Amino acid sequence: MELKKEKAVKQMNGTSQEYRNFPMVPRVVFGHGSFDQLGDILLPQRRHSEAPVIFLVDDVFEGTPLVQRIPSIFCDRIIFISALEEPTTEQVDALVHHIGEVFSEAPAGIVGIGGGTLLDLAKAVAIMLNNAGSAAKYQGWDLVHKKAVYHVGIPTISGTGAEVSRTTVLMGPERKLGINSDFTPFDQVVLDPELTRGVPKDQWFFTGMDCYIHCVESLNGTFLNAFSQSYGEKALELCTEVFMHDGSPDQKRDKLMMASWHGGMSIAYSQVGVAHALSYGLGFLLGVRHGLGNCLVFRHLAQFYPEGVALFEQMVEKHGIQFPQNVCAHLNDQEMDTMIQVAMGMTPLWENALGPKWRSKIGPEEIRAIYQKI
Repeated sequence: MELKKEKAVKQMNGTSQEYRNFPMVPRVVFGHGSFDQLGDILLPQRRHSEAPVIFLVDDVFEGTPLVQRIPSIFCDRIIFISALEEPTTEQVDALVHHIGEVFSEAPAGIVGIGGGTLLDLAKAVAIMLNNAGSAAKYQGWDLVHKKAVYHVGIPTISGTGAEVSRTTVLMGPERKLGINSDFTPFDQVVLDPELTRGVPKDQWFFTGMDCYIHCVESLNGTFLNAFSQSYGEKALELCTEVFMHDGSPDQKRDKLMMASWHGGMSIAYSQVGVAHALSYGLGFLLGVRHGLGNCLVFRHLAQFYPEGVALFEQMVEKHGIQFPQNVCAHLNDQEMDTMIQVAMGMTPLWENALGPKWRSKIGPEEIRAIYQKI
């Protein structure tokens, strides 16, 4: 399915209004054990035996039975990557260079297996294999002009929405910012709840809260529309069921995987908000993981999202979650200014949260005060 950047025009009372025609993931399979269909899914993409499929896999799975289930044939390559650090533009450039050095033929496909880090890397590598220069050049909105290599996303933890979003969040030399484009979404997603078994409790909670916070920010944003609202409301309902109500582990895995999908769809057609903007600052300067960063910030945003923060605190108490303390206490003025600059650079997020005149409603000192509480 060729993705094109188009505009739809609607005639209303003699005037025209332009709407963005956003891409969606064209193919998705859901179900326990659906991972084992991956070989059949990839087969039509294989041009010949010299065109490899590159599997980017979270290194926590190295030596586990899951690796034996990866349908690697011919000259395919499995590359294990640590997800302990946020993905970087330098890392993407290195992977693209390595693939070009090792293989004479362009890859038939890129498959990301893991959490948000691996999924973002897979999307970025697929883009950069067909677009010249460094990945840092494409951090921003609609800067990619050539279609990505065929790419597949297989989440092994639920909440980031990376499996469905049109962005790939990367740490660059100057900022933490996504490659946001119509060519970013996966061509195929495999949603197998079985793959999320064994996720550590804190990681399960922080990543699940990423989804919850997506929904709160989308549903309270100025960009909200009926499309994003319908997905956001369903994702919020599912998050509440998972984190506040009882249920079997299988039911919770299914529901959180669907919450992640719906939450990602909601922000694809609207935007996130204050928590994510401030979390980008934490991530860029301190390397705080995205889900945890959102949680650390969100606790102090009752002035923006009072109902959402109140429910969040109930979830924290119910699951006995402990957060690191004094994260920003040691920062000097220059470091604090760097975080503030990164956060304030996320203009679309602030516009969604506070409207086009957002700079009149919040500034560096207000942001500094929030960071000082963390």
